[in-house]
Amino acid sequence: MKSTAEQIRERFDKDVERFSNLETGQTSTIDAALAMNLIGQAAAATTPLATHLLDIGCGAGNYSLTLLKSLPDLNVTLVDLSAPMLDRALARVSRATKGTVTTLQADMRDLRLGPGTVDIIVAASTLHHLRTDAEWYAVFMQCFSCLNPGGSFWIFDLVEHDAPAIQKLMWQKYGDYLTDFRDDAYRETVFAYVGEEDTPRSLLYQVDMMRKVGFRTVDIVHKNCCFAAFGGSK
Repeated sequence: MKSTAEQIRERFDKDVERFSNLETGQTSTIDAALAMNLIGQAAAATTPLATHLLDIGCGAGNYSLTLLKSLPDLNVTLVDLSAPMLDRALARVSRATKGTVTTLQADMRDLRLGPGTVDIIVAASTLHHLRTDAEWYAVFMQCFSCLNPGGSFWIFDLVEHDAPAIQKLMWQKYGDYLTDFRDDAYRETVFAYVGEEDTPRSLLYQVDMMRKVGFRTVDIVHKNCCFAAFGGSK
């Protein structure tokens, strides 16, 4: 059995500091800082007139802060399971924008935002907590619905691979990265909570899902090993 949303929330409540480093992003992911900056640039390039950002699974606010470098003074809605994460994100993001900053402590599966209420959505290292195909569809559909026409949705996340041999190869490479970054014990710790918490889907699955719910363009801006940055415009 995979961890429940409550169990995941409890772990993240205790891990605020690790997710507050804007220079490194999240060090347990490959190319975290690079992907964060690419998504910020891609969102600004595709949605230059944006006024409202929705950050799903915002953590300590790194992606919102990165977007604000390219698109200053956005209104920002921060969504996360963890109250301590939201408190940290609110403090950091409020200092970086003259816009309104709103927090929602919620599971992304329970979001019910009105149609055409935001211009950019980012979801970093959070969609892999979705379980069933129905949940994936519902979340992607909700994201599409709440975007204004011309708005964009950007994702950075752990991804599976459809071919078992490729999945094995990429997982080995990820393990090597974790060992090189710290040591074998760190690799096993990360692998343990991925096994307990995560149910990622392939990059192509998510690209197809974006097209299915109605995104008119979908682009992959970066992929390395089992992590990918991608998005689309409404």
